[in-house]
Amino acid sequence: MTDLFDPIDIGPIHAANRIVMAPLTRARATRDHVPTPIMVEYYKQRADAGLIISEATGISREGLGWPWAPGIWSDEQVEAWKPITQAVHDAGGKIVCQLWHMGRQVHSSVSGQQPVAPSAIAAPGQIHIYEGKADHEVPRELEVAEIPRLLDDYENAARNALKAGFDGVQIHAANGYLLDEFLKDSTNKRTDEYGGSAENRIRLLREVTERVISAVGKERTGVRLTPTGDTVGCVDSDPEAVFIPAVKALQELDIAFLEMREPGPEGTFGKTDQPKLSPKIRQVFHKPLGLNQDYTLEEAQRAVQNGEADFIAFGRRFISNPDLVTRFKEGLPLADDNIKTWYSQTEEGYIDYPTAH
Repeated sequence: MTDLFDPIDIGPIHAANRIVMAPLTRARATRDHVPTPIMVEYYKQRADAGLIISEATGISREGLGWPWAPGIWSDEQVEAWKPITQAVHDAGGKIVCQLWHMGRQVHSSVSGQQPVAPSAIAAPGQIHIYEGKADHEVPRELEVAEIPRLLDDYENAARNALKAGFDGVQIHAANGYLLDEFLKDSTNKRTDEYGGSAENRIRLLREVTERVISAVGKERTGVRLTPTGDTVGCVDSDPEAVFIPAVKALQELDIAFLEMREPGPEGTFGKTDQPKLSPKIRQVFHKPLGLNQDYTLEEAQRAVQNGEADFIAFGRRFISNPDLVTRFKEGLPLADDNIKTWYSQTEEGYIDYPTAH
């Protein structure tokens, strides 16, 4: 029987265990979105994870609207990522870069330009900006003529990720950001070839994935999805109708792995009564499949042992337990994180959580 602590091969990435560190925005880069030295220590401390998925990393200035989040579109950013990936590798770990375009969740005070989205519909609520929080802005509808430029941005970021020493990339197509906005009918009201039918709404995800594969190879390309639930007003009325075909398309492209966040009725970040799609996705996607959402160790073990998933991604637990794999393996108590320091730009609550030994 497969165990959570068994190794797994994800393309050419040999992961020592099936405990994956989920992408976690921590806001420790510079205001110009360049990684900083304390990020080296942060990722190195967590290298016991079978695989680290980096924090969401901007593919372009247009697509990055989170204060102090890192990017990977410039040479300066690439050079600043190199000591981070080297430190993870030196500690025996593996790390892929999550490629991020925030779509309508970008704020112009951070990016310097109006956000873009499939349709000109503002997200509800507020977004983090440098001065605190602000209402979401109305995005402009991305023009079909701009799609080639967008694909170029993804390809450039993917190539840069390998230059920076990452073992691969994960395309962020989840959480109400640009690609998710194209997939879901609450945010995509287009009437052209990128809107309307499920086939059309899947088109951009497929094109982005093809371009990333052209840059780094299918064996180093993964995707993240959130098929169900409402994330900042991004929700689909019939997730199965669009996400099963989307995953079939990713299977045809032969990507290396798929990771999904599936909130349940009692989710800590987002709740939904929409049924989980992972059992049906498992039937059509035959590469390594990872699940993520509020798993306990026991639930994670059960999911892997039952074949529901090949790996489980943990987020918040890795914030306050840099040695999470050791704590799980030895049955040690877990430390709680401090939400006040998630995005504080300081070492506190970032690299000062103690290990168990």
